Amino acid sequence: MKPTITIEYCPKCNWMLRAAYMAQELLSTFTDDVYGVMLQPSETPGRYAVRINDDIIFDRKLQGRFPEIKELKQLVRDVIAPEKNLGHSDHKAG
Repeated sequence: MKPTITIEYCPKCNWMLRAAYMAQELLSTFTDDVYGVMLQPSETPGRYAVRINDDIIFDRKLQGRFPEIKELKQLVRDVIAPEKNLGHSDHKAG
């Protein structure tokens, strides 16, 4: 079964648009690799976390920042499709 990506965001912080943008980018890049991307309003103030199934791959509080979209795509790719080339969003060689 294909994985589901969940973006949990704080609605009181007005982070829904950021989450929706990131969901759109992930769906565009991983159309054939994921079951879907779910936006989940958090009950925890200040929460912004990205999970693949039940595994957190990025947590704003732990990292002290939001992910860059390039970084997020790399994190997702490394888990669900390690062989996938992300083109200009990929790691630089060397």
